[in-house]
Amino acid sequence: MALHVDQKLLAELEKYGAEDVSKCFQCGNCTAACHHCNDVWTFPRKQIRMAQLGLEDRLSSSLEPWLCYYCGECSAQCPRGAEPGETMMGLRRWLTARYDFTGISRLFYRSPVAEVIAIVLVALATGAGFLAYGLTHGDITAYDGPRAFLQASAVHVFDWSMAGVLSALLGANVLRMWWLTTGSREGAKVPLSSYLRKLPVLPLHFFTQRRFAECKAKQPWFVHLALMLSYVTMLVLIMFFLHYVQEGPEINWGVHAFGYLASIGLVGAVTYSVRARIAKSQPHAKHSHDSDWIFLAMLMLVTATGILQHILHRLGADMAANITYVVHLMFVVPMLVLEVPFSKWSHMAYRPMAVYLAEVQRDALSREAPLSSRSEHAV
Repeated sequence: MALHVDQKLLAELEKYGAEDVSKCFQCGNCTAACHHCNDVWTFPRKQIRMAQLGLEDRLSSSLEPWLCYYCGECSAQCPRGAEPGETMMGLRRWLTARYDFTGISRLFYRSPVAEVIAIVLVALATGAGFLAYGLTHGDITAYDGPRAFLQASAVHVFDWSMAGVLSALLGANVLRMWWLTTGSREGAKVPLSSYLRKLPVLPLHFFTQRRFAECKAKQPWFVHLALMLSYVTMLVLIMFFLHYVQEGPEINWGVHAFGYLASIGLVGAVTYSVRARIAKSQPHAKHSHDSDWIFLAMLMLVTATGILQHILHRLGADMAANITYVVHLMFVVPMLVLEVPFSKWSHMAYRPMAVYLAEVQRDALSREAPLSSRSEHAV
């Protein structure tokens, strides 16, 4: 079978983890094996063909890489060992870089050294800033109360300021995703009614990750769900209940119970993911990009220092708790500032958005079809 392969785009995609695109000879076994394919959304064969032909604009407008959940069944059916599941994962990284208007995602995915350097610089700046503030506004031997080294109110203002910046950055990238995949859609535009009618799909898939459950392997769905819900729970506690989380040393069970559950979820999910990647025991864990390890390392460091800080405070070791708090923030800030909008955490926004936009487009197409039929009949 004659096949024209665009070496330039393939070389680009290899840097994002899609290394076996040229092996594919378009047999279609991968698409036939996928449980998520339907009459409108077919993959991964089509996207691999686009990559082979160098159709960057077509790939940029594709939602299908986000509709793939890497169960590995497509790779198991590939007679060429082309790993189409890993290709779709690489395309998701590549699309993340395409959506990002700053170019930071592209830099991080192509250069893990640059990502680590950025993390270290932001961490050092965060540590220096909080130390300077704490030493001039509080007492390092006091964790809470009027003499607290880091007042919850001050940290709260910082959290909300950072949340505003993150929302603006990620929101802009999500808008770019919408424009590339749906807003600039050729032909009839998607009506507002389709967006409104399918709006419940967005929170439903964000909070349940229910399409994961359709995959043959159920454990990754549960682990992913636990990780996402634990992270969201911890974020809500920090953003809205920081004062109650920080006060003590007595335990406020109305708040801390959620924190304990979230901590268990984070530790369990990260431990499972690390073991799976080391053992290569799951299809999605057989190939690890550098960004995967950076993501897991940052999440484990944030979780471990947060737990240690809490334990030290409850034991009355306030000075040690304050120092650990600063170290904790040195991991939290770069993870939020760098990882959430520009790396793997951004997938939490892009994947449910893709499911939503796919349903919106399907709804619009279904309403266009009757109109087309009536017009043809009239002619």
